[in-house]
Amino acid sequence: MGKDLVIKMTYTFEGQEAVISPQLVYYKDIIADNIEKMITLAGGTRRLWPHVKTHKMIEVVKLMMAKGIDKFKCATIAEAEMCGNAGAAKVTLAYPLVGPNIERFLRLMEAYPETEFFAVSDCTKQVELIGAAACEKGVSVNLLMDVDTGQHRTGVSMEKVEEDYRAWAEVSGIAMRGLHCYDGHRHESDYEVRNREVTAVDEKIAGIKERLLASELDCGILIMGGTPSFPCHQKLNEEYLSPGTCIIQDAGYQAAYRDLDFVPGAAVLTRVVSVQGNNTFTLDMGTKAVATDPAPERAVLSGMEYAKTVLQNEEHWVVEVPPEHAGDIPEVGDVLFAIPMHVCPTSALYPEVPVVSDGKLVDWWQVTARNRKITI
Repeated sequence: MGKDLVIKMTYTFEGQEAVISPQLVYYKDIIADNIEKMITLAGGTRRLWPHVKTHKMIEVVKLMMAKGIDKFKCATIAEAEMCGNAGAAKVTLAYPLVGPNIERFLRLMEAYPETEFFAVSDCTKQVELIGAAACEKGVSVNLLMDVDTGQHRTGVSMEKVEEDYRAWAEVSGIAMRGLHCYDGHRHESDYEVRNREVTAVDEKIAGIKERLLASELDCGILIMGGTPSFPCHQKLNEEYLSPGTCIIQDAGYQAAYRDLDFVPGAAVLTRVVSVQGNNTFTLDMGTKAVATDPAPERAVLSGMEYAKTVLQNEEHWVVEVPPEHAGDIPEVGDVLFAIPMHVCPTSALYPEVPVVSDGKLVDWWQVTARNRKITI
């Protein structure tokens, strides 16, 4: 569980005895510190265009806005609406608009005229559909081309970017504004290796941008990278940077990227419901309580990082400790804290989270954009 990872924070707090488990808890002071570290690594707030999918909370957006960050990236219309409601200056919906989401995006633009919204696409047909819908309403949609930088999930292949960009610039109702270059496949733990891979892609993107600008096309906005790669992009170019997970941070990223000094600001409060002998016990933190996309391990027990999963069902998590830790088993009813390996989908499992500051329970925050729809 969390290979060679030791959680150095204490997650206990005054008031925990009244919190029903399992329950994700947010630690405001840690999150605020992570935001400051993100700003420092980005060289200031000017270039930051962070993703909100990790937390989906308007309170966290407001924490960033209080520090001078006013541009945000989203995965859903609901998240974009949340950012508009917070008063963000610019919001990118970094997910293809299909089906009713085209109309919803246009309604979003109408509902928050003070916020500049950007859509992304990698498909000419969808660009034409978006443009046609925009023309019917007498508006123009800001569009960033989604570029496949190597993840092969979405995005226009590098060799087709310029050709398609020029074609899309001719589509009525579409205002081409730049490129969206997410590199979610950059998983190299070694910074130097990661930086070398990022450098090769950035050089290609820089050439594409230069040629598009030389053709008098608007390509002024490039949104680059994610949490693992944004420090690399920061040193290589002057484009916008789009970290996300580091704002909350999880055990997965902490273990994988030791060069990024972010601290997990969320933990699942869980209780022991059963003890079997002197090396195995069961927690009330099943698959309904934590993201299951990581193969076990799915969380790291703070203070018991050596514990390993035996099995996990919907409501049960059975863990065991090695022989040298036999006798360290907690008692039935004891509270433990588990740091998710992947916090983004974990946050979406909870409608609200208790907020801890200075070791005390001080508030509850709604997971504002947990659902796909708020009002639009």
